[in-house]
Amino acid sequence: MRTVDLRGRVLKKSEYAREIPRADLNVDEAIIRIKPILDRVSNGTEDDLKALSEEFDGVRPTSIRVPQSALDSALAELDPKVRTALEEAIRRTRKVHQAQQRAEILTEVVDGGRVDQRWIPVDRVGLYVPGGRAVYPSSVMMNVVPAQIAGVGSIAVASPPQKENAGLPNPTILATCALLGISEVYAIGGAQAIAMFAYGVSGVCEPVDMVTGPGNIYVAAAKRALRGRIAIDSEAGPTEVAVLADETAIADEVAADMISQAEHDVIAAAVLVTDSPELANEVQIALERRVSATKHEERIRTALAGVQSAIVLVDSTEQGIEVVNAYAAEHLELITKNPRAVAAKIRNAGAVFLGRFSPVSLGDYSAGSNHVLPTGGCACHSSGLSVQTFLKGVTFIEYNESAFLEVAANVIVLANSEDLPAHGEAMSARINNLTVDKSKRKL
Repeated sequence: MRTVDLRGRVLKKSEYAREIPRADLNVDEAIIRIKPILDRVSNGTEDDLKALSEEFDGVRPTSIRVPQSALDSALAELDPKVRTALEEAIRRTRKVHQAQQRAEILTEVVDGGRVDQRWIPVDRVGLYVPGGRAVYPSSVMMNVVPAQIAGVGSIAVASPPQKENAGLPNPTILATCALLGISEVYAIGGAQAIAMFAYGVSGVCEPVDMVTGPGNIYVAAAKRALRGRIAIDSEAGPTEVAVLADETAIADEVAADMISQAEHDVIAAAVLVTDSPELANEVQIALERRVSATKHEERIRTALAGVQSAIVLVDSTEQGIEVVNAYAAEHLELITKNPRAVAAKIRNAGAVFLGRFSPVSLGDYSAGSNHVLPTGGCACHSSGLSVQTFLKGVTFIEYNESAFLEVAANVIVLANSEDLPAHGEAMSARINNLTVDKSKRKL
């Protein structure tokens, strides 16, 4: 891995961020490439979806909608140990996300004037679960659980068809859907899946209001292109981990954590920030030993050798905090003497893992937290997937006559100041009608 030496340098946030570049991911170019797919699906049929699957996934599904019998069979045939692990992960994830439910907020602005904010779930969502290099039943869980707790009434899942599964999505993904009570599942992947959700396809799938879930660059491009027609959670990019560590960290464990995320993709990012040159050297050695012995050696080596990965030397933990806040990692591990004290100074991260016994892998599966997180520096302004993602804040305003009259003159003044006199007239019409009504009552 390359080394970036920031010792003795005082940089601005943007300068720190430039020192640790991310993989080049040209979503704008991908949008151009997927436009014909989006156009085709927008006026397409199930046959078009099948043809796109054959073109991009190498298999033509018998049916885009996965039959219930396939879901039931996948659950029945699921390895009992995997089922037990999934059930425990689901239990923990539900426990954490149930605490995220929002209460109605009622504000008495004045006597007789109230504003009530209610949190109402999105009517229908499409949840995308990627295929490709790995199988992601955990992503099924991370998307479905918060949507269910939010109270979403209609939930659909899409995942790419697999040659080895007769054109159905991976059986573990199907089993997880069944375990969570999801019966609307589609064997479709990539940009065409996002387009199907956004536009709907007659006789196959009704359009949704929101799409969430990670995917490759073409999924991200489709989400960007269709944003507005649908709501999205984020444009998920390559996974990334930053580890802020001092001399108390164990090099072998730090190396293992960096490799765990580099395993996802050749453009995944693994960054170590440390004020200990000794730890940096030991991690380099541990990386070489571990990478040589791991299953996906070539993929991991490519990711660690890329410009998006680095060991960053700093003068102190305080400077390290500045660096990781500027980088705004999807996953941030704090392996320091006092991780809680350090965590209090972290502003920008998708999820923060404190201490040596809280590795990112724990959060990927069974910590109870959500692993659908902002990437590419978006953690400086965005949050990970949660119950809130699937809720809309709707405001209900109710003023009685006296509260209306108390503020009416102010509204008319402000409307006229903006040269929008009709706004003011909507107020004065009521005042005039009240005056007429009172006059009639006197007669």
